[in-house]
Amino acid sequence: MGYRTLRECVEDLERTGQLLRIEQPVDPNLEAAEIQRRVFAAGGPALYFASVRGCRFPMVSNLFGTIQRARYLFRDSLEMLARLVSLSVDPTDLVRRPRLYLNLKTPAAALFARPRKVRRGPVLAIETTLDQLPQLRSWPDDGGAYITLPQVYTEDPDAPGLARANLGMYRIQISGGRYERNEQAGIHYQLHRGIGGHHAAAIRRGERLPLNVFVGGPPAMTVAAVMPLPEGVSELAFAGLLGRRRVPMVCLPHQLPIHAEADFCITGHIEPNRLLPEGPFGDHLGYYSMAHDFPVMRVERVFHRHRPIWPFTVVGRPPQEDSVFNELIHEMVGPIIPKTIPGVRAVHAVDAAGVHPLLLAIGSERYVPYEEPRRVRELLTLANALLGQGQLSLAKYLFIVAGEDNPELDIRHLPDFLRHLLERVDWRRDLHFQTCTTIDTLDYSGEGLNQGSKVVIAAAGSVRRNLPVAIDSRIKMPGEGGFGNPRVVLPGILAVEGPRSKPDEAGRDPAVQRFCLAFNRTDAINGFPLIVVVDNSDFAARSLNNFLWTTFTRSDPAADIFGIDSFVQNKHWGCLGSVVIDARAKIHHAPPLVEDPEVTRRVNELAAKGKPLHGVI
Repeated sequence: MGYRTLRECVEDLERTGQLLRIEQPVDPNLEAAEIQRRVFAAGGPALYFASVRGCRFPMVSNLFGTIQRARYLFRDSLEMLARLVSLSVDPTDLVRRPRLYLNLKTPAAALFARPRKVRRGPVLAIETTLDQLPQLRSWPDDGGAYITLPQVYTEDPDAPGLARANLGMYRIQISGGRYERNEQAGIHYQLHRGIGGHHAAAIRRGERLPLNVFVGGPPAMTVAAVMPLPEGVSELAFAGLLGRRRVPMVCLPHQLPIHAEADFCITGHIEPNRLLPEGPFGDHLGYYSMAHDFPVMRVERVFHRHRPIWPFTVVGRPPQEDSVFNELIHEMVGPIIPKTIPGVRAVHAVDAAGVHPLLLAIGSERYVPYEEPRRVRELLTLANALLGQGQLSLAKYLFIVAGEDNPELDIRHLPDFLRHLLERVDWRRDLHFQTCTTIDTLDYSGEGLNQGSKVVIAAAGSVRRNLPVAIDSRIKMPGEGGFGNPRVVLPGILAVEGPRSKPDEAGRDPAVQRFCLAFNRTDAINGFPLIVVVDNSDFAARSLNNFLWTTFTRSDPAADIFGIDSFVQNKHWGCLGSVVIDARAKIHHAPPLVEDPEVTRRVNELAAKGKPLHGVI
């Protein structure tokens, strides 16, 4: 049976040696977050902060800090849940393989999916105010304190009730900015989030949108809040299945239901026709999400249970703890996509690139199986289908290849995948752009908030080229323009250092276009089918993660993809030589996240001999 409360989970992890208790006082302003980042990077244990400066509540972090620990938390339910997911996609599987499901007591386990209505709950024991909660700031320029593991509960104004409720994780700013102390909080939700539909319905009806923010409770509720479930599928049902317990919800007349076993609950509503600047906030792309106008929550009451624990996480340049969430989610629901979109064999949102900026896919190419040479046809149909699927639609770069060309290709082994694609891609026909469209709210590479472009790069057929692994002596950088220090990143991929980006009066930087014009299709540099212009080529080539992060978080396809001997024919862009991506920092980009040196020094002291983090970081 799963955990009933967060405290049960914490005690179990401590009992099994998977949690470190820190008794020394820790500051929630930057210090706790840096400790979390450092311990996560070291593959360390969950952390229990027993003494939090300026606050009477203990905190816990890194509960999901390794995939092994995440699996441990749900050891009783993961296999059963995978079977239920498979059954939901293909109900006939129960007829074909009944023993597989009956051995796991799958039908009985499905009873956990129904939330349990109660009239009272531990979370309502004590009232407090926002300023008494841990004032967690993760990065030096964060605009205030944030709840980083909130479970935001709303119901559909058109059809209220548990069945069509939404539980999502949308960051909550509880101090700073222009918010009224203890009376208001900022709520930041992005595109393709379930709360958006509820908020739109409330606006249409001229009503305020009630919402409750739960913090803590069993870990199944946290995972349910981040799950990209199909519209209409209940997160409460998912949490019940994952935690192997029906979720108890306090249901009273004229009140929005409250999770009875949460550690904290903030009740309130979104103020109609009211926006205030929310942010800045150091986010999961590795940059600050800058201050923008977002909805405002009017806080009504703040509750907590006896002996509550405040869970938190820290986001930043991946990998971080949310990377483990992504891996766990992939294990649970990854098989759904190939069954939902016939022809898709595998998908992988690349964490090191910030998740949404880069999506990889392997599909089938069966439209004209007798065609020689084979070319991309069905893959484009599959690409369009993928870009129409919920949060997958936020992908900025989609690389898709044909599984028939290499049935053994592992989509999660990026060097092999990129080699496979670059050996086969035809830059004359295999780039397909979508312009003036929506991208991830947190991605500042585009032309404005939520605005940018996408590109599908599809490759099928036999090998077209051999990829170089070293720089040919014939390759020379342009004599002027500030380009130099070329470095091989991977076979066929070259990083070139460029001048600092400086837009002209029209807002465009012509430097990379001039770089391309300095070459023609016969020059040796075209042996590298992909060239990336960066601010620091040594950094970009130092590791695969550096290359992925730099290239795909700092470029907008329509604005930043160039080519040697490029052309436009029938509104299709292509090139005869190498593709060149401008991945330099631009003036409209958000600043990257950097730690505070004084905080780093204090955390280093905690790692000294005799201190709580000795031997951990």
